[in-house]
Amino acid sequence: MALATVAAVLAGAPGCITVHGEEAVVPATTEAGAEKVLDHFTETNNEANRTHDAELNATIETGALGAIDQAGLRARRTVDPDGDPGHEPLELTDSRFLIPRQAGWPKFFVADTASNRSPGKRWLLVFTRGGIDEDWKVSYLAVLNEAAVPDFAEDGEEYVEEVPTGETAKLAVAPRDLSRGYTDYLREGGDTFAAGPLTSGLREERKKTSDSPGARTEWADLPAEDARFAPVGLRTEDGGALVFFTSHHQMKQTVAEGFEPQVKDPLLRALLEGEPEQSVTYVRVAVQAASVPAADAADPAVTVVYRLQGVTALKGG
Repeated sequence: MALATVAAVLAGAPGCITVHGEEAVVPATTEAGAEKVLDHFTETNNEANRTHDAELNATIETGALGAIDQAGLRARRTVDPDGDPGHEPLELTDSRFLIPRQAGWPKFFVADTASNRSPGKRWLLVFTRGGIDEDWKVSYLAVLNEAAVPDFAEDGEEYVEEVPTGETAKLAVAPRDLSRGYTDYLREGGDTFAAGPLTSGLREERKKTSDSPGARTEWADLPAEDARFAPVGLRTEDGGALVFFTSHHQMKQTVAEGFEPQVKDPLLRALLEGEPEQSVTYVRVAVQAASVPAADAADPAVTVVYRLQGVTALKGG
């Protein structure tokens, strides 16, 4: 599913705030400005998906979500260069905007909206930008059941609270440590993360597929350390936070001598680099949303509530 952002002309439009001085604590945007950003996002997303245009998508998405969606669009354009005339437009309705007060850059806000793609669920879209002259772009997405959307802490003027990425967040795990903690957990286990389909379930699934007749599967899980994959979090009423973070994953499948790996999906073949004579490595990026308890919570285990993973490259060997 690919997504969108506002053009630079909106930098001077109503709802956008220009502040001289990086220390001023101001709302990231206004509700009217956020609504325009979301409308532009939806319109551009639909055009990019209809035409399989990765470059257009890059004007509205960034970070891990952009990497996933742009790889998918490049693959689809290779397979179907004429686009998708039967594309069903994305519709986002019943939107509310979670806007924090922030100092300096980057700034972000979250759109909490219903989608025709996910009946009964809510899409949480994280919009971010690094400066007044940049466009808003979606960096994270989480799709949650309505009942799973937490109650966010608000000040007296209905602005939500941004969570610092370091120890001052006062969480069981600092947001900046979540990516490394999660990739360590997938390799080694532990009690940092609560059991569930996106944690212990994923580890069990890997065990079942690691060795099959005629093939061996190996995984390499790497934390996201580049600034464009920076985590984003909002404080919840219970003192914890909902945090969005990125991780990188590689899966290498090696077949027995005398056999060749099979990559039958045409969309995957479109992303293939080199010829898979003995092995094929799937390079993936993943977006996670996690419920992180407060540092003094009785149960400090982090719960991963959403995960979206996409193949960004394949390498033959």
